[in-house]
Amino acid sequence: MKAAVVTAQGLQIQEVPTPKPGPQQVLVRLRAIGLNRADLGVAAGHAHGSQGGIGAIPGIEGAGEIVECGVEVPKTLQLGMRVMGGMPGSYAEYAVVDWGRVSQVPDTNMPWEVAATLPIALQTMHDAVVTHGLCAPGKAIMIQGASSGVGLMGLQIAKLMGAGIVVGSSTNPQKRARLAEFGATLAVDTNDPAWVQQVLDATGGRGVDAVVDQISGPLVSQTLAATAILGRIVNVGRLGGFKAEFDFDLHAARRISYIGVTFRTRSVEEVREIVRRMRADLWTALEAGKLALPIDKVFPLDQVVEALAHMKANQHFGKIAMVA
Repeated sequence: MKAAVVTAQGLQIQEVPTPKPGPQQVLVRLRAIGLNRADLGVAAGHAHGSQGGIGAIPGIEGAGEIVECGVEVPKTLQLGMRVMGGMPGSYAEYAVVDWGRVSQVPDTNMPWEVAATLPIALQTMHDAVVTHGLCAPGKAIMIQGASSGVGLMGLQIAKLMGAGIVVGSSTNPQKRARLAEFGATLAVDTNDPAWVQQVLDATGGRGVDAVVDQISGPLVSQTLAATAILGRIVNVGRLGGFKAEFDFDLHAARRISYIGVTFRTRSVEEVREIVRRMRADLWTALEAGKLALPIDKVFPLDQVVEALAHMKANQHFGKIAMVA
């Protein structure tokens, strides 16, 4: 099969053996691939969970048809079924994935590139906003880094679950202006020193009940100040930096639960349960077209280097996809 492979000279399209599914895996003929920021590190030779190093195939999500099933795969998954899901090594024509990570594409008319860009956003943000952020009717929720594809899905999920106040942050004015389209009731610029006060004003001085933080870094203590007493901060990403000063006294005074989440250290069983919960809460809305992401640009797999450069430039809005 054709795949984008990490080499000492960079990412290159090569012919590699088609993988074989294990007893609880399916082999998917990929038609489209969703790009995520984690792919940039893997493409540069860094590790991301079990992926990484020379010979690695980047990618963590995609969509396509099942072409082979392991002997222990539930019969609900059939050959030829259109599926999408989190798929390690998806920068290729084929990928093997645990059966519990794939879902049937909800609409037979849904384009492959749309299906390929939804799984990571859906499962990551359901886990962060609902499972850990405890989003419920009337709650106030903030998504830090809301103009990313995953962030835009977080806004929509918070609104769908009944949040009364949905705050989104973006430092880009053009992107920030569009957050209301996806459910934000307040959009803030975290480069503006007044942003914390804006959040407090919008919540009657309380702060938000939960923050899904994709930025971290130097914003962390400001984020604490914008979070309500007994609120929660769910640390999903660290685009602003991996280390920073942390106001422990403020953390203690506001009695905030600070929760770290990642898929890299979760077991197969944990990931299956995350996907199951996500489908239980969100699939009806997805089928009805109430959850969607804009596609910024679609590249062929042969232009993987250009696709990653486009993502690294950080000028896109929504998701980037490749077709295999």
